[in-house]
Amino acid sequence: MANNDDSGRLVLNHSTHIPGLIRLLEKLLTKYAGIQTITPGVIGRVRGHSPHMNLRISVPIRGGFKILARQGKTVQEVFVLTKMSQGELEEAIAQLLKH
Repeated sequence: MANNDDSGRLVLNHSTHIPGLIRLLEKLLTKYAGIQTITPGVIGRVRGHSPHMNLRISVPIRGGFKILARQGKTVQEVFVLTKMSQGELEEAIAQLLKH
C-alpha cells in the first residue's frame, strides 16, 4: 500500500480508547507532515493519577516512537511511525496539548 508523505493514517484496532485520545491523535495526523501511521495499543492501569490527558514519548521503535497516553489512572500505548526526530515529535505533542 502506497503512503504519501503528506497523509498519514490512524489505525483503529481496539474498541476501547482513553476518552479524547482519538480526537487528539487525529489532530496530530492532520497538523504535522511526516507522520505516517498512528496505532493505539494496549490499555492498562497505573497507580498515580493524571487529571488531564498527557502524552509522553516512551522509547524509540523501528521507524518511529512509542508514546504513553495517560489520563486518570489509565495508560494507553500509542505507536507512531514517523520521519520526525524525537525533538520534533515532542514539540508537536506539546503544541497539540496546549489547545
